[in-house]
Amino acid sequence: MKPVSSLAAEVASRLVGVLFDLDDTVLSHGLLTRVAYDALWRLRDAGLKLVAVTGRPCGWGEVLARQWPIDGCVTENGAVSLVRSGMTVARRDACSETERSDRRSRLARLVDRVSEVVPDARLTDDIHARRSDVTWDIGESAKLPQARVQAIVHEIESAGARWSQSSVHLHATFDADDKASGAVRFCVRELGEEPGGALVRFAFVGDSGNDASCFAAFRTTFGVANVRASLRRLIVPPRYVAAASMGEGFAEVASAILDKRAEWGPV
Repeated sequence: MKPVSSLAAEVASRLVGVLFDLDDTVLSHGLLTRVAYDALWRLRDAGLKLVAVTGRPCGWGEVLARQWPIDGCVTENGAVSLVRSGMTVARRDACSETERSDRRSRLARLVDRVSEVVPDARLTDDIHARRSDVTWDIGESAKLPQARVQAIVHEIESAGARWSQSSVHLHATFDADDKASGAVRFCVRELGEEPGGALVRFAFVGDSGNDASCFAAFRTTFGVANVRASLRRLIVPPRYVAAASMGEGFAEVASAILDKRAEWGPV
């Protein structure tokens, strides 16, 4: 990983947008700090498209897409997107209502099984706002030992579901999407990009294991400093890394992009 300061002006100049994770990337221990929110506005004022790409629920995405200076949200690790449309927010779910209902029933059975095998595991407090997955709190309000996390993973895999792990949550889903596929689909359908162009013209900023697909797929990727704790779970690390962690690290990345674009000249 190279320091953010080594970002080339030419690379920054070709960017049309920034995709970013929420927890421990833009948010610092769950809090949106002033410096991180200001960074979003500075990127927006520079004409860049902004899309949150998160494991958080679509219910969160509806609020963020309506109130933040962004074009939309890719939520639940790629499965459900929210896009701003004038004064309203539209939800995009590629799964039919019939199939979604069936998957929800299968997830409910998985939750029941996990509660039997790992009774100390607790569902996240945002579970009611989710549509495509279920999540267990492994590091947000309580720390679940890794052996217990692995016991849940075993049950997820036994049920034929997929799992991913962020810095705070363990996710289970029967959807095939990941953050990268969801982000590219959003860029193509909502922002008019070609799939290959999106991978080059959008940067991604993240910090954890469930950001792995985006770190591998996008050409220009950044990690905030705390990404180092997740490197063992990343086949491809981010190309650049900030000196600061979480929201301050995101602000550092934003400043580097904007400074290098100014150095290159009008874009």
